[in-house]
Amino acid sequence: MRVLIALGGNALLRRGEALSADNQLANINLAAAQLARVAKKHDVILTHGNGPQVGLLALQAAACTAVAPYPLDVLGAQTQGMLGYLLEQALANLLPPSRQVVSLITRVEVAADDSAFAHPNKPIGPMYTQQEAARLAMQNKWAIAPDGPPDSGGFRRVVASPRPLRVLNLQALVALVNSGALVIAAGGGGVPVVRAAATYSLAGVEAVIDKDLTASLLAVALKVDCFLIATDVEAVFMNWGKANQYAVGRTTPEFLQSHAFASGSMAPKVEASCSFVNQSSKRAVIGSLAHIEALFAGDSGTQITLSQH
Repeated sequence: MRVLIALGGNALLRRGEALSADNQLANINLAAAQLARVAKKHDVILTHGNGPQVGLLALQAAACTAVAPYPLDVLGAQTQGMLGYLLEQALANLLPPSRQVVSLITRVEVAADDSAFAHPNKPIGPMYTQQEAARLAMQNKWAIAPDGPPDSGGFRRVVASPRPLRVLNLQALVALVNSGALVIAAGGGGVPVVRAAATYSLAGVEAVIDKDLTASLLAVALKVDCFLIATDVEAVFMNWGKANQYAVGRTTPEFLQSHAFASGSMAPKVEASCSFVNQSSKRAVIGSLAHIEALFAGDSGTQITLSQH
């Protein structure tokens, strides 16, 4: 079988953890152990989030006052290289030498007039208290928003998250997948670029694309049998953060699309999964990174198909 697995940035660097290289490497090694077991039996395409990582790079860049900070598209490319390298090396150490593992810097086209540029909602960087967030927002001219359960008191920086239109190096990606390589691509949703109407040339843009929406595009284009989103929660929850919350097991796009979920966190995961299932008639899964094998086997997480039977 062919499976596309999307790893959340918060799954690779969990909420509350220090944004250190050691913590990130430890989480990547844990993920790679499960991913490798799946990859030994199936064709795997891997994408990953970059919210905490690109936010950290932005903070580090802002601390250097000698030069202007690099824009978000460049920071996104840096996180693709960083996380791609760490995942590639961890997986290559666990797979047979004959199995190629390849990481691609991936550009993704977005619309220059996407309404998301006027309404930032994609969380990046570490979690702050409301007071810390307000101070940093004033200091750096950031937009901020609550993140996590309603009673957590956590806030994060939010940036524009335009919808992905197309993956620009798709042909190369398809060739690598068809050759049997485990491909890591479109990290962080891809590097966002816009096309100039007059010259048809491309330029990077100050944004972060939602990785799950890009992953859904890839999953359809690559005709995968299963689209799996691994995050830092066990499943999709109804009434999230309330006393009567409950996890959704087996369900359909129709059920999920009739409910509202948190913008910038679970909403795009649900949207991406439902879009894939509706277009492909295949299965999508949302659940915990710690249970990747069980998610793929159908024994954990929220399993989404056209029919619950």
